Amino acid sequence: MSLKDLRIIADDRERKSGIPNLLKKAGISLEIKTLQIGDYIVSNETVVERKSIHDLISSVFDGRLFDQCSRLKENFERPILVVEGNTDELTNIVENPLIFYGALIRVAFDFHISIIPTPDADHTARLLVAMAARKNRSSGPYLKKIRKRKDLEQQQLVILSSLPGIGEKLAIRILERFGTPSAALSAPLPDLSKVPGLGKSRAERIKKILNTQYTESKSTQESLVLDDETITQ
Repeated sequence: MSLKDLRIIADDRERKSGIPNLLKKAGISLEIKTLQIGDYIVSNETVVERKSIHDLISSVFDGRLFDQCSRLKENFERPILVVEGNTDELTNIVENPLIFYGALIRVAFDFHISIIPTPDADHTARLLVAMAARKNRSSGPYLKKIRKRKDLEQQQLVILSSLPGIGEKLAIRILERFGTPSAALSAPLPDLSKVPGLGKSRAERIKKILNTQYTESKSTQESLVLDDETITQ
């Protein structure tokens, strides 16, 4: 199989990364489109979300990362997160590197998404070519019809998915059982434990977070809360 036989679809917002140009120079059959999910589609089953280390940290703080992971997992069999950059830069970006590593652990453990590091755009482009060249892919269209959600529904899922150990599937089950996030968060422990796949120990962790009195000073509020969330996730 020659490179011209390989097909990759790139999100048009990726132009500024320089990766689409590298793929074109390599001779890949490249299509530029506006993708609703992910940055690169390399097969009908595999989508790639590319994040620089700085962007990954930002996406943890603003809540984008785990919502994106839910959508990737919902629509593709084998989503992959590519983390691009040098981890030596972490101390210049975030005070506590546990925020970064805690986020990666949650992506891998809770969403079962593979994570591949690359040092720069050139290596990311080479990785994409290798993915596209992978044999024995199942047949089917690259572009899929992505189910759109109402803003309110999405916000409800994001609220529940922010809890430790809660991915999108569990958040949906919780909403199906209790109807609203408010009802779920105020539910007694025995009722919360009965949600399929949640279990008593995870429900106890959630209740502990919701019911423990916060006593730290304002000066340490931001860093300590973020540290605790990272570790408990």
